[in-house]
Amino acid sequence: MKTKLNHQLVAAVGLLFTLALQPSTLLAQGSLTPPGAPAPTMKTLQQVEPRVPISSAPFTITQPGSYYLTTNLTVSGGNAITIATNGVTLDLNGFTIASTAPSATGYGIYINSGLRNIAIQNGHIQGGVTNNGSGVFSGLGFGYGIYYSGLAPQNVRVSGVSVSGCQYHGIYVGNSGSTAVENCVVRTVGSYGIVANTIRGCVALDCGYTAIAGQQVSDSRGQSVGSGSGLGATTAQNCYGSSSSGTGLDAFTAQNCYGDSISGTGLYAYTAQNCYGSSSSGTGLYANIAQNCYGSSSSGPRALSAQNANTCTGFRSGGRAIEATIANGCWAASGTNLITYKYNMP
Repeated sequence: MKTKLNHQLVAAVGLLFTLALQPSTLLAQGSLTPPGAPAPTMKTLQQVEPRVPISSAPFTITQPGSYYLTTNLTVSGGNAITIATNGVTLDLNGFTIASTAPSATGYGIYINSGLRNIAIQNGHIQGGVTNNGSGVFSGLGFGYGIYYSGLAPQNVRVSGVSVSGCQYHGIYVGNSGSTAVENCVVRTVGSYGIVANTIRGCVALDCGYTAIAGQQVSDSRGQSVGSGSGLGATTAQNCYGSSSSGTGLDAFTAQNCYGDSISGTGLYAYTAQNCYGSSSSGTGLYANIAQNCYGSSSSGPRALSAQNANTCTGFRSGGRAIEATIANGCWAASGTNLITYKYNMP
């Protein structure tokens, strides 16, 4: 047995020695000649920053793409930036577009008729128009902050933009189509503050006419110093509107809202829920259906007026607190009631 194992060991060693003398195809490396010149590994400027810089104004955007400001821009008249094509994203990049026109004319950002797929974001548009304290607006700079001509634009979003000191409108992109304005601020404009289909988280103050107007408005505040509404909407949620002589907040449906007016109606809605309306010399809250609402008026005809009032309160010292056809669980904190059908109340 030992002899047989020795023979097998000798045979194995001999086989390994033979293989070691053979050139191995498994270890072949191929040709060592380079296939060509080394390829570049650095990215191009277009790949690093695939946007078009804007460093001077006036500037007209004629090609779709993404654009951004590299500095503050000032014009002495006319439009600063004109968007003349679809599919444009304009990033103001935290900079300011201003005008020193001696008579307020032109547009900070002008959108041509009927364009679509436009985004404007992150910056400021500034004019020199002021309010003399009586609702008369005048001064230098822009006539409009962001505005369009002709057919309303579609698929437009404006976000993180502030506009101030314009003779007419602040941010006006039309409220009948797919337009949205989010987290924007407007102050001291002679007419409309913000107009869009959907408005969220916005503030428009010291506006000559309606401060905020949209279909769906939420978490926003508007102030009119004229005869317009502080805030007007089809549906308003968590909003505040005030007006000097117009309606403070005007909506078809108002939820968790507050409207205030000096001489007009504080809050006007077809359906008001968890709302508060006040007026100095007008009706505090006026609704077809009012639920869990509060109305107050200093010297107006009534504090709260509704066809159907449910668990509502009216305050009108020396006057009519609640006027309703049907009232359930309502209370006159001060004043008298004129209610046709009363339930669960004195």
